[in-house]
Amino acid sequence: MSKQSKRREALIYHAKPTPGKIKVVPTKKYATQRDLSLAYSPGVAEPCLEIEKDKSLAYKYTTKGNLVAVISNGTAVLGLGNIGPEASKPVMEGKGLLFKIFADIDVFDIEVDTENVEEFIQTVKMIAPTFGGINLEDIKAPEAFEIEKRLKEELDIPVMHDDQHGTAIISAAALLNALELSEKKIEDVKMVVSGAGAAAISCTRLYQSFGAKRDNIVMLDSKGVIRKDRDNLTTQKAEFATSRKIDTLEEAMKDADVFIGLSMADIVNPAMLKSMAKNPIVFAMANPDPEIPYKLAIDTRDDIIMATGRSDHPNQVNNVLGFPFIFRGALDVRATKINEAMKKAAVVALAELAKEPVPEQVNLAYNETRLSFSKEYIIPKPFDPRLIAVVPPAVAKAAIDSGVAKEPIENWEKYEDELLNRMGSDNKIVRLLLSRAKTNPKRVVFAEADQITVLKAAQIAYDEGIAKPILLGRKDTIEKLMKEIEFDAKVTIIDPKSDEEEARKNKYAEVYWKQRKRRGITKLAAEKLMRQRNYYAAMMVNEGDADALISGFSQSYPTVVKPMMELIGMAKGAERIATTNLLMTDKGPLFLSDTAINVNPTAEDLINITRMTEKVIKMFGLNPVIAMVSYSNFGSATNVTASKIRQAVSHLHENYPDLIVDGELQTDFALNREMRKDIFPFSKLNGKKVNTLIFPNLDSANITYKLLKELNKADSIGPIMMGMRKPVHILQLDASVDEIVNMTAVAVVDAQEKEKRNL
Repeated sequence: MSKQSKRREALIYHAKPTPGKIKVVPTKKYATQRDLSLAYSPGVAEPCLEIEKDKSLAYKYTTKGNLVAVISNGTAVLGLGNIGPEASKPVMEGKGLLFKIFADIDVFDIEVDTENVEEFIQTVKMIAPTFGGINLEDIKAPEAFEIEKRLKEELDIPVMHDDQHGTAIISAAALLNALELSEKKIEDVKMVVSGAGAAAISCTRLYQSFGAKRDNIVMLDSKGVIRKDRDNLTTQKAEFATSRKIDTLEEAMKDADVFIGLSMADIVNPAMLKSMAKNPIVFAMANPDPEIPYKLAIDTRDDIIMATGRSDHPNQVNNVLGFPFIFRGALDVRATKINEAMKKAAVVALAELAKEPVPEQVNLAYNETRLSFSKEYIIPKPFDPRLIAVVPPAVAKAAIDSGVAKEPIENWEKYEDELLNRMGSDNKIVRLLLSRAKTNPKRVVFAEADQITVLKAAQIAYDEGIAKPILLGRKDTIEKLMKEIEFDAKVTIIDPKSDEEEARKNKYAEVYWKQRKRRGITKLAAEKLMRQRNYYAAMMVNEGDADALISGFSQSYPTVVKPMMELIGMAKGAERIATTNLLMTDKGPLFLSDTAINVNPTAEDLINITRMTEKVIKMFGLNPVIAMVSYSNFGSATNVTASKIRQAVSHLHENYPDLIVDGELQTDFALNREMRKDIFPFSKLNGKKVNTLIFPNLDSANITYKLLKELNKADSIGPIMMGMRKPVHILQLDASVDEIVNMTAVAVVDAQEKEKRNL
């Protein structure tokens, strides 16, 4: 994608369909006059009067306890500099989005139009009663130090300047683990810090709190080594001034154990790396390009432990590992501040988490057989689902122990369950899917690439490294549309009807005719069929000229399924073709099967559908918890439909006892744990959150899927084909660009799985 095209895409993303990235939504009923009278006048007077008597009750009756202000004056926006408050607003909205999706914290972004320190402080103090916490963002140094210091002293809610402390906390966790692997002690290592801004100062201070010695630290700014004999040093720089008679980075790097880079790209060269001590630790965290390229660094020193700020290299120092979870823990105990003890607790929690066995969900996301504590894994991955249940409790305990918590937690097990349940509305599963696809992108045929929506999806799949698109359709139309959307990549374009493809068409026709000649297909008919995109695309996958295919955007489902059944067929050992759809609901991911193929499955079919769905769920890194649903509960009806479900469940219980499945159940009981617990205490589903529904017939499955999708505007992936010999996936008619991109990722991951199993 060209720079201009990326610019346009970014602008459209922020402008359409609704300007901005966050919004306020009601949390209470408002349908009736009674609801409104409680929400506003006269009912609202009652909590007002209670809060007047006791201000702390604002946490009970309002959103204050889960509301953080992201506040900036736009004077130091990452990569952009002093662009002002209005121009910084998209960044602050983005920070609000991250707070919500990673820790379920609500955010108002506040942009303050002043560069005067006192005015900024007074503005924040005056609006502070609204919030449970303050996240300062993108404020230039040295003013940022004074602003944070004063606000922490003068407010009784948590205040943190993430630019200072976020990188410090994450990099400190990485540093502790890197030192352990290199068998070095923090109090002994010689450290070079390139950069003297807010982040560098905060990082170095935090490292000192863990034992780093000031005499062993050399800090540099744009003028070179910060020495005690330099004039006009700020208070913060003077704190780290050295007595050593050195002036350059090259001199500082000699025999150094640790390099911390928070400066600019390409200032470290191989000679400098070679001059460092044995087992050097290099955190080159300049963005978007590090102080030394990752590959160059590891090629230069095979004993190096390397971290960067980039997601395409191991050991990404990413602030999203910290700030959402630190504020989550602070808010949950009503901490009056975020103190050093809480920050250090977050550091230790992150460092220890990297040493724990990694969930399969994370391994799958990064296409790793088994991530484990090592030089390439010294810090948890941002997609690790354990972060929400590990970091906030550590922070909360530190707040309690250090005496800054107003509401201590007593039941920690319950608290961790609540934290995990907070993430039910998160679309993390989609990010995991896309991340996994990127680890090993495959050749995907887009059979309707002359449709603008499909072509846009193919463009995103290419630009994001999800897939290697092969575009089928009218070549002139595709090229014209590519020009319109500035899709200027060199990708394969094929028109099955063109003379250019005659040789390959004839080859495919010959293969197809030999397969089907005793089933009524003549050679001429085979040649004609190969002019049709779906037949041609299927043969490409069959013959190894592509790894997967996507079709169905502009055609009815049965029309597309037919050639796939004829040419691709079922996988070895499969007894049934079926589909499942994944919906990202407010209660978390929910799989629904079978939504597209089997009209009235038998009990045996339902058993096969359940087993296939189980494999798909595990492909997403989730543990299946399956309810087989009906209009009855555990034998309350004797209808044929209910009976076949009971028969299927009985077989599954007997032959697959480790599979968490039960039924027959009405849908509300399936999805409501409290109802199940009270009425059906014997169910295998008790105490568990159902993430899969198996339906008795196509009517109920398809209707439920489309109803939920439309009413909840939920993101969806599917229908995902199950039981096919090759990775073939068929879109819903008129699917959106995002849905096609997601299905492309499914096709790629499916191809990865089949490749592993040599299918």
